[in-house]
Amino acid sequence: MSKKIYLIVLFNLIRLISNAQTNTSKPIDFMNSEGKIFVVVAVVLVILFGLFYYVWRLDKKISKLEKSKN
Repeated sequence: MSKKIYLIVLFNLIRLISNAQTNTSKPIDFMNSEGKIFVVVAVVLVILFGLFYYVWRLDKKISKLEKSKN
């Protein structure tokens, strides 16, 4: 009896999760219709560029410390 309940709960959770993934175009359509999608893309690109620049600078500093240690 308890296996049936667990299976029912599991399948209902899977059904809910799969339904949650189907309606993702509405926020994208709203952002695109308002012209704000470009702002979002620009912010994401600036953040990614900043992260890559930080990692690049950190790598240079670590390489410099490794060379000075040896």
